[in-house]
Amino acid sequence: MMYRIIDLLSNICGDAFAKAGYDAGFGRVNVSNRPDLCEYQCNGAMALAKKEHKKPIDIAAEVASLLQSDDAFTKVEACMPGFINMDVSASFLAGYLSDMAESRDGGLIPAEHPKRVIVDYGGANAAKPLHVGHLRSAVIGESLKRIGRALGNDMIGDVHLGDWGLQMGLIIEELKDRGQTEFDLKDLEEIYPAASAKSKATDSDGKLTPEAESFRARALHATSLLQSGDPYCIAVWKRIMELSLADLKKNYDALDVHFELWKGESDVQKYIPDMLEDLEKRGIAHESQGALVVDIQEEGDSKELPPCIVRKSDGSALYATTDLATLVEREKLLSPDAYIYVADKRQDLHYLSFFRVAKKAGIVGPDKDLSFLGFGTMNGKDGKPFKTRSGGVMRLEVLIKDISDAVYEKIRATRGDDEISEAEAAEISRIVGLAALKYGDLSNQASKDYVFDIDRFTSFEGNTGPYILYTIVRIGSILHRYGGDIMAAEDRVRQALEASPDAKALALVLTRYNEAVQSAWEQLAPHKICQFIYELSNAFNTFYHNVRILAEEDEGLKTGYIALLSLTRCVLLQCIDMLGFSAPEKM
Repeated sequence: MMYRIIDLLSNICGDAFAKAGYDAGFGRVNVSNRPDLCEYQCNGAMALAKKEHKKPIDIAAEVASLLQSDDAFTKVEACMPGFINMDVSASFLAGYLSDMAESRDGGLIPAEHPKRVIVDYGGANAAKPLHVGHLRSAVIGESLKRIGRALGNDMIGDVHLGDWGLQMGLIIEELKDRGQTEFDLKDLEEIYPAASAKSKATDSDGKLTPEAESFRARALHATSLLQSGDPYCIAVWKRIMELSLADLKKNYDALDVHFELWKGESDVQKYIPDMLEDLEKRGIAHESQGALVVDIQEEGDSKELPPCIVRKSDGSALYATTDLATLVEREKLLSPDAYIYVADKRQDLHYLSFFRVAKKAGIVGPDKDLSFLGFGTMNGKDGKPFKTRSGGVMRLEVLIKDISDAVYEKIRATRGDDEISEAEAAEISRIVGLAALKYGDLSNQASKDYVFDIDRFTSFEGNTGPYILYTIVRIGSILHRYGGDIMAAEDRVRQALEASPDAKALALVLTRYNEAVQSAWEQLAPHKICQFIYELSNAFNTFYHNVRILAEEDEGLKTGYIALLSLTRCVLLQCIDMLGFSAPEKM
């Protein structure tokens, strides 16, 4: 069974603390933040000193003297004011790497207690094309789902469509005004924006025109009829959904984002009446100015929170209503252990509100984890939300094409027709372009805003998706030219690590694979995996430039180098799959 290398080293260090007569728990080891001084470090002596009424350096010296004879280390030093600095041995590293190579997925340790987790991401609206505002939810949500699944959890992704709101009423009334009974996707793409603009038309004072007010009132009535089961409205809605779902699935497929569930607000309408009646009966919800609300204020809140409205004064439902009803359905049909919601961080209050209502009402159990990952905006170089050159909202398929075209131009600038065919260049550009787009997003902490810079994202140098893919392709080319069987013989890997400091530096990064993935999952932070593979790629490229790999005359040493490269490639491929993209065979 695999263990994290940090845990193995902590156990060794903990045993030394115990032998010295101290609590083994103080033997926790961390990766050194001063690699110029040591590879690993234990600070337990400083935490223990006050309790033992001793100087930290004296405790550190006691423990270090016991560790110096352990084969896991080549150097153990007690340093002021009480650090224990350690370098691990090539034999210890080689043994761990050998275990990684022989284990599933490069030695990834599965969750001890796997959970069923629903990830609510996507947030697309029926009748509206996907645009850049949908990018982050889709990319982050897909990555979290893949990370959780790689660790052995039962992950269920739900697109959670907005398919039951005012946009339907607007389309229904616009079709009536046009006398149009049949329509296709192209028609729909023109009808909705026209209907939306008609409902928002204003006069010179900025007030809605009488025509806009009348049209909006009709659209609201049509929405109400739809939600009441009116046959005509239902028929139009079904046609809209047929067209929208096909288009959404096509665009999500192009982004390599996939959902296990294609549920929408319409699916949970049947739960709403009973749910609201139950909230009212139990005194959890009460009327306020004609609306039905639930107080969510709790002791310890730093600011006053408004009540959560679960039914408007006109009797209509809100997002909180349908989100709560969706929880009712999910609990009934799927009974997950946890939920992760991925949406714009500006919706923080909405998620806080309905989470509290769900717990207060017992819709989910008190111990069930409801997590909200709020993301920042994708901005243009001007620092404002990303727009087209004309100032409009860019469609997602256009963004994907633009970044793929940028990669294509770079490939064509360096590869002639005799090196790569037109079809190959197009396919490589698609794969690399998607990696550039996703890595450019995921390498940022989710909650932060970031600037979309197509030139930087498509660069083959620096912290970019194309750089990571180029590293994978370069390793693949070396392995292909090697051509022999790749054996992860422990003694040969040890020989390689002893012969080359750069090989050992690469190995040290490789062994942090599990820490990176588990940290990304526990903190809902895909950027942790990006940080890891960027560091791993840099370590490989330093090794590649400084070491004669295929030209090495010592076959045993060459075999060790190749085994190290093979494992590096395996781990990189596993990681990019968790991020939601793949690597081409060549670039």
